[in-house]
Amino acid sequence: MTDGDLAPGLYLVGTPIGNLEDMTLRAIRVLKQADLIACEDTRQTLKLLNHYGIDTRTISYHEHNEAARAAELVEHLAHGARIAVVTDAGMPGISDPGFRLLSLAIERGVPVVPIPGPAAFVSALVASGLPMESFSFRGFLSPKSGARRRELEQLRNSAQTEIFYEAPHRILAALEDVLATLGPGRRVVVGRELTKIHEEFLRGTAAQVFDTVKNRGEIKGEMVMLIGPATEQETQAPVVSVRDRVEQLMREEKLDEKSALKKAAKERGISKSEVYREWHRSK
Repeated sequence: MTDGDLAPGLYLVGTPIGNLEDMTLRAIRVLKQADLIACEDTRQTLKLLNHYGIDTRTISYHEHNEAARAAELVEHLAHGARIAVVTDAGMPGISDPGFRLLSLAIERGVPVVPIPGPAAFVSALVASGLPMESFSFRGFLSPKSGARRRELEQLRNSAQTEIFYEAPHRILAALEDVLATLGPGRRVVVGRELTKIHEEFLRGTAAQVFDTVKNRGEIKGEMVMLIGPATEQETQAPVVSVRDRVEQLMREEKLDEKSALKKAAKERGISKSEVYREWHRSK
């Protein structure tokens, strides 16, 4: 599509993930010419619209009203409306609202036009230093440790870079689970505050990145966690749980529980308290 009057249809518009300068000329034009902008948070989007002098009418479209609002918007689209969808940051539908409306629009034969823009996981990947020829974006890990560890276990022999979004209040627990399931030597990168003033990449082994985050105390900002591919050595290594290893040490080396826990922690590059929690969780 070239410059000119905006044709009827649904426009999925990528918006900055932090730095307001990361807005394309095409995105600005589409937002100016649209009849309506559906926003994840109208207050957040208003900051962007004011910055670029856009006065198009807005309407809320978020996870709590998505079902009803999508049906309403698709009726407008079916009658020739030009509607743009934006989220608070990045591309609509990438771990954000947008998919339900997109699906309905396609079902009704409404033209759907992507307006490319930033995506946090792509920005994190290209600067991570991890392999990029094959990768998988998996959204958010489960907020519960048990389910999260089961998800991570599936990646033990992954031959590609695995990418997740993570909340700041869960990043330490997520890294602890990476340590427990994938081992201290797996390459990990955490990208935070991407494109903003305090943008930062924490790179290293799982043990190193975990220690860095742990020693920081409170850590803020939206985050992307990337896990590197398994090495050949990791792929061939037998899977030994904390419980099995502690019991093995107690049996074969005649260690008491305390000493076995201490040695298992040292082997895995994590603290004794973390091994202790895992030991009792598995009983």
